[in-house]
Amino acid sequence: MKIELRGKYLSRPRYNRYLTATNNNKNRAKRLYTANIRLAQAFHPILSQFEVVLRNSLNIVLAAHFTDPDWIINQKTGFMRDNSLRNSHFFLRTCVQKTETKLQRRGIPSTSGKIISDQTFGFWLAFFLPHHYSLVGGQPIHIFPNKPANENRASIYDKLDKIKDFRNRVNHCEPICFVGHNINCNEALQIRTTIYNLIEWIDPNLIPFFEDIDNIRSKTTQIMQI
Repeated sequence: MKIELRGKYLSRPRYNRYLTATNNNKNRAKRLYTANIRLAQAFHPILSQFEVVLRNSLNIVLAAHFTDPDWIINQKTGFMRDNSLRNSHFFLRTCVQKTETKLQRRGIPSTSGKIISDQTFGFWLAFFLPHHYSLVGGQPIHIFPNKPANENRASIYDKLDKIKDFRNRVNHCEPICFVGHNINCNEALQIRTTIYNLIEWIDPNLIPFFEDIDNIRSKTTQIMQI
C-alpha cells in the first residue's frame, strides 16, 4: 500500500505506533503492521471455537438445571426477570428479546438453537457475574469439571473477561504485538495459554482439535524477527 493511502485510510495515529516501535523504519513498520494483521487472523479460529464450546457447555448445564431444553426462551419470565437484575436493565432478557425481534423481522422462527447461537460472548460471560450466577444456582462453574481447586467464579470471570476484551481488540484491528512502545507478543501468548487452560478444564479431549487449527506461535515468531 502506498504511503499516502496508508496515511489516509489507516489513520496516522494508528500507524505511528508501528513507526515508533521500529525507530521510524518505514519498511519494518509496514512489515510489522501486516504481521499484526496475520497474528489477529491466526487468533480467529481458536477464539471463535472457544466461544462455541463455552456457549454450548453453558447451554448443556443450564438446560439440565431447569430441566428444559428451551430454558433460554422460557426463563424470560423466570430468573431473567428477577427484581435483583433491575440495575443491569435485565441484560439477559433484553438480549434474548432483541434476537427474537431480529428473527421475527426476517421471518425466521425463534427456536432455542437460533437464539443461543445469536448471543454474544458478553451474554455468556454475564453468567459468571454474581447476580446471574446465584440465580442459576452456581451452575456455570460446572462446565469446568477439571479446573484446579483454587479456581472459582471470580477467577474464571476474570479470565473470560480478558479473552473477551482481547477478542474485541482483534475484531477492531487494534495492535496485539506491543507492550508499551516495544514489539512484544507476551500478552497475546498469555491469552492463548488462558484459552487452552479453560478448554482443558472443560474437556482435555478438545485440546488436539484446537492445536490443529492453531498457528499463533509461528506468527509471533515472525513478528519478533522483524
